[in-house]
Amino acid sequence: MEPRSCLLVVDDDHDILLSLQDALELEGYCVTTASTGREALEALEKGLRPDLILLDLMMPDVSGWAFRAWQRSQEEFASIPVVIVSGQGLSASEVSRLGVEGYLPKPLELDELLATVARFVPEDRQPGVASW
Repeated sequence: MEPRSCLLVVDDDHDILLSLQDALELEGYCVTTASTGREALEALEKGLRPDLILLDLMMPDVSGWAFRAWQRSQEEFASIPVVIVSGQGLSASEVSRLGVEGYLPKPLELDELLATVARFVPEDRQPGVASW
């Protein structure tokens, strides 16, 4: 299956990062990973423009909170949708304050992950959809 849509997955837990990458790539998505918030910032600054960012909050260098504040302050990156993927329980007001499009609590349900990702990827860029 040809990768059609690029996703950025940011998580400092190596096992979770690889699991998300494997699951999404098996569905046909192109996945770029970053194991720190700083790596994610650098990837965007170097030209990566993902259709969606899956972002952990608790990271040692640049937290998901700090990453999101930076992203929202940069006109070039502010419109990239973000879904928080975190074991840290978040209230609706915290999710709203982050200004993200969604929140998936860990441990993740695969069907919920895939349905969420599909909501943010344009239909003509979803895996398995032919573009003419």
